[in-house]
Amino acid sequence: MKRTIEKLKHRRYRHPPGPSSPRWLSFAVVTINLILIAFFLLDAPVGFYAAHTPNVLLPLGKAITDFGTSGWILFATALLFFEALAVIRLTPGLRARFQAMLVSHIAAYIFVAVAGSGLLVNLVKRIIGRARPGLYEQWGFYGLNPFSGSRFESFPSGHATTVGAFLMALALLAPRYRLFFLVMSLWLGFSRVIVAAHYPSDVIAGLSFGAWFSVIMAIVFSRYGLLFRQEPDGWPVLRRPIPLLLRPNRATVPLPLRGIPPKREASEKTNDLT
Repeated sequence: MKRTIEKLKHRRYRHPPGPSSPRWLSFAVVTINLILIAFFLLDAPVGFYAAHTPNVLLPLGKAITDFGTSGWILFATALLFFEALAVIRLTPGLRARFQAMLVSHIAAYIFVAVAGSGLLVNLVKRIIGRARPGLYEQWGFYGLNPFSGSRFESFPSGHATTVGAFLMALALLAPRYRLFFLVMSLWLGFSRVIVAAHYPSDVIAGLSFGAWFSVIMAIVFSRYGLLFRQEPDGWPVLRRPIPLLLRPNRATVPLPLRGIPPKREASEKTNDLT
């Protein structure tokens, strides 16, 4: 452990702080206004609808909402991390060790992003104590009762925070698929509204908090030269492309002429004849 801490300190000195944090002010203004719009215009109708109307999307919401639980993500990333450490220590091949080191960094980053955002949001939602939509008839959409149990832990959504943190981390690791991750985050996040566990403003706050926590963790990793570096505008990007997340560039991969098998197949046929 002491040796690891010394290595991190050395990496920190080798990678001085980058530019200022990206787009914080504009993001904060947009996020706060989205939450306020949802709070005043959407939360009350959603609470009334959940209390009085059968929800045709309820089976879909129940099917996908548990994806936002953090347990399976934390277990999988912890398992990957320790397996990668074992490979680093036991494998003599240099290339395999570097690949295992990359896997360990990715697993550590996702674990820290999801676990850290989850711990913070669970503390915040207990302090705020907003009543869930199931209590709309008794408390309305603005009822607050701090430290009163899970029925008063609506804002922000913990599931949406996990979804935002996890999918933003994947979007930073595989930016080619960021639109797909955005669509997934919206459906998975708002599944909490479908199952009447949260209001829209809870989900918007959770998705935003989780996503930007992952961005902050990427910046922290970049300060130690791990996985990411910062662009001139402060946004974190990968230091090097991750091979497993890239599709081959067909423009640079020569295809065999028609009727002529690839060299590997030709050699295999030769072996069969002999």
